[in-house]
Amino acid sequence: MFNPDKYLSVTWLKGGRSYPELDCYGVITEIRRDLGLPAWPDFAGVTKDGDGLDKEARGFMQDLTACTPHEGAGVACYAGSLVTHVGIVVLLNGELFVAECNPKSNVTFLPLVRFQRRFIKVEFWQ
Repeated sequence: MFNPDKYLSVTWLKGGRSYPELDCYGVITEIRRDLGLPAWPDFAGVTKDGDGLDKEARGFMQDLTACTPHEGAGVACYAGSLVTHVGIVVLLNGELFVAECNPKSNVTFLPLVRFQRRFIKVEFWQ
């Protein structure tokens, strides 16, 4: 069961995959676990450095299906033509939000429309 309060204790860590130290992809894997969804690969050590996030995301997306936003959907965010950030859609108080993790702000939950405005392109995957 997804409890957003759990994520108040998360601190951002580059490449973080173990709760409570997570990066943007680490939040996806942890929330998917909380939602009871099938696990996605860990991608240990993958970060934005050297376009590693873009490379791994594009490869993994070949195994996924593009979808509309819904609880549990992964979010790929683009700067130019590169995937530079990821998040996951969550349902809070009957509304869709995107959970993300960044340096300094740690985990935040932004309303879907507000989140989408921050990027050139946003895609949803399941």
